[in-house]
Amino acid sequence: MPKVTAPTYRSGAESVPASDAAATLEERAIALAFLQKLATEVSKGTVDLPCFPDVVVRISHALADPNTTSDRVVTIVGAEPRLAARVLQTANSAAFNSSGRPLTDLRSAITRLGQQMVQSTAMSYAMQHMKNEASLRAIAQPLTELWNRSIAVASICKLVAARTKVSADEAFLTGLLHGIGKLYIMARAVSAADGLGNEQSWMELISGWQASMASLVLSDARMTPEPRDIATEGVHAFLSIGATPADCSAILKQADEEIRLVHEALA
Repeated sequence: MPKVTAPTYRSGAESVPASDAAATLEERAIALAFLQKLATEVSKGTVDLPCFPDVVVRISHALADPNTTSDRVVTIVGAEPRLAARVLQTANSAAFNSSGRPLTDLRSAITRLGQQMVQSTAMSYAMQHMKNEASLRAIAQPLTELWNRSIAVASICKLVAARTKVSADEAFLTGLLHGIGKLYIMARAVSAADGLGNEQSWMELISGWQASMASLVLSDARMTPEPRDIATEGVHAFLSIGATPADCSAILKQADEEIRLVHEALA
């Protein structure tokens, strides 16, 4: 059966592959049908993410409401002891406690972290919860890989934001959530009763459809040996922030330590 290459994203005048993944027409058709089913559900307001902690959703909704008070956030987080412990741990980590002064109360920890980082910490809690669920054991490794990549992308987003007027914490959260669609697809697919054929094939295919952004490109470049050749010319993601190859190299030199600190904070 003929192969269908993964979709591409536009970069200047060239069409650049989103990844090197490929799938047969049959595998692509199965994946497309499954995605269409999910899209229909989401368009109707139905989002069913298996084993995703409800407290994380409540936090997200509360922080999205400009009328939410700090007391309300403390109450929601405090209702889940394990999440509260995670928030305190993160607030006292090297990444977020430059003063070295430990905090012992939840309200102070939330204040130190700020809204975006509280959401980021909640996502960390949710990912750990999902990886420990027996029903999602088949995708425990892919979930770990997705989370590790999300932390790397988020850390690079924060470093990139420091060169712009964008909030560093907002950029971090955006990077951390860049793979939320893939997370949803993975979790739904593993529990699908109708079967999706070869799991590795459709997962690789779906990965190839992920949109490109500068921090994703830099995250991939970070995994290549030096000297790294980061081609920024004509790439819209880099043009929009005015990043040069020298800028990208400087960001990547900072990235390893930033990623290490974030891993420790959200462990």
